[in-house]
Amino acid sequence: MSPRSASVNEELRRRSRERLLQAAVEMVAEHGYEATTLADIADRAGSARGLVSYYFPGKRQLVQSAVHRLMHRTLEEGLEREPRTEDGRERMARAIDAILGLARERPVLMRQHMAGLLQAEGFVQCPEQQRLAELLRDTVARHGSEDADYPMLRSQLMGAVYAMVLPNVPMPITTLRAELFKRYRLDWEMGVPPDTGEASGGTHQTDLSRYFATGDGPDEAPGPSPAQSK
Repeated sequence: MSPRSASVNEELRRRSRERLLQAAVEMVAEHGYEATTLADIADRAGSARGLVSYYFPGKRQLVQSAVHRLMHRTLEEGLEREPRTEDGRERMARAIDAILGLARERPVLMRQHMAGLLQAEGFVQCPEQQRLAELLRDTVARHGSEDADYPMLRSQLMGAVYAMVLPNVPMPITTLRAELFKRYRLDWEMGVPPDTGEASGGTHQTDLSRYFATGDGPDEAPGPSPAQSK
């Protein structure tokens, strides 16, 4: 039996990593961060447990990467939904609604994510976080805001999410949305207003597979890790 090509092995590694990201989001959303172990995540992903440490230094890094992936793909989906638009104000409204909608639909997951960001390590510099940042920067640019407004948008979205997922005393999405829309001079009817049928019907389904391009195929013992190959 001839050995697999480098491209096939790379595809298998990509699928393994994607399955771990999806499993991390699912397990934390269902059971919380503290109750979820790396072994639980590996079992849900159907992966060898050694693959977790191959791709991620620890649970915090894995979970943050997984949530950043979910945020990036949710934002991307919201920005590019039909009817497509290049209007900067409409895209800003869609971006705000995508992130606030995610907090509304998955409060446990986003609460755990926000708690992780308050830890000493803060943001994990990973490909998923970088893609999310690129989308937000593009949204700011298309809106016509100054480039320096990107950190402000990021911090305001983080603050709004945190206020929405606080246990026992969450702030309503309508109040937080109104404040953000006022700052960016957006009309309430833009984006996906939370009182519309589309929003109340739930924009984020239980099945998360569309956010994680896994495909089918067995896991293989990896070659040199990304860190080792640098």
